[in-house]
Amino acid sequence: MPVVVNSNATATASSFNLTRANDALRKSLERLSTGKRINSAADDAGGLSVAYKLSSKMNRTSAIIQNSQNALSYLQAQDSSLSAAGKIVDRMAELRTMAQDITKNTGDIENYSKEFMELQGQLNQIQKEKFNGISLFSTGTGTSSGILNTSTDGGTYIDGDGNSLNYDTFSRTLQTHDSGTSSDGSVSINVINFQFMLSIGGTATTTSGTFNLGNIGDTKGTSDEFTGDYINDIKEVSVSQFIDVIARIADMRAENGAEQNRVMQRIDLLQSNLTNIEAAHGRIMDADIALESTRFARHNILVQASASMTAQANQLSSVALSLIG
Repeated sequence: MPVVVNSNATATASSFNLTRANDALRKSLERLSTGKRINSAADDAGGLSVAYKLSSKMNRTSAIIQNSQNALSYLQAQDSSLSAAGKIVDRMAELRTMAQDITKNTGDIENYSKEFMELQGQLNQIQKEKFNGISLFSTGTGTSSGILNTSTDGGTYIDGDGNSLNYDTFSRTLQTHDSGTSSDGSVSINVINFQFMLSIGGTATTTSGTFNLGNIGDTKGTSDEFTGDYINDIKEVSVSQFIDVIARIADMRAENGAEQNRVMQRIDLLQSNLTNIEAAHGRIMDADIALESTRFARHNILVQASASMTAQANQLSSVALSLIG
């Protein structure tokens, strides 16, 4: 090979090798510092595209889990109120039974009626309970309570004798799929019809012939009504009617419990899906630290060796000086 001065192909090749080794070293440093295998689209264009979609799905799934947990809290608050309502009605039935005692005089019955009416007021207060400003119950008028989904005669209640009774239902729809569409997954959260649950007379509305156990002043007819009369109000409802109301409360609590179990099962599935999606996303995006640290050591050695050889290659032309001298 001739000895030349104007060109040094060996030094040029060495400098290119140094550049490539230095770029690889910088990339290893970036991966080790970020913990990501893909830091730009150029690293893996196809992988970044898949990972981007998986990341979005993870974020939506996390939001759905949070929504579902909030819905579960809503149902739990609803159940607590139903439990309180059940205790109140049970006590009212007890008072009604004690008022039948033949040894009780008018003054005794009046004392029972005082507590009876106070309990009515508490029932009326419970039906107005809200969770973060959202009504736990319906009073029979869905739009005024801000309830989204209403179905006239959409519910069927079967009493202990096997008789079927239709009533208006109210609900809110919990979306449980990251697509945001009901067809892919949703749960109907019941907003219990408090009016029907406490109604006496067999229908879901407060009209002539029916009245609400929790409302003083609701009419059942010309002679039967809650008027605030201490002596007579406790006699307006028979023990058998109290039994019917207690059965309805039990039915509503059973439906509430069923919805709670379904939401919890959905949360379990969403959490499992999120774990699997995160694992798939990690396989694409996360750097293997052990492997990358090995590459970093190799690239570091190559950079130092390339720098040294480039310096040596630059000295090859100095041989010409000895020939000239």
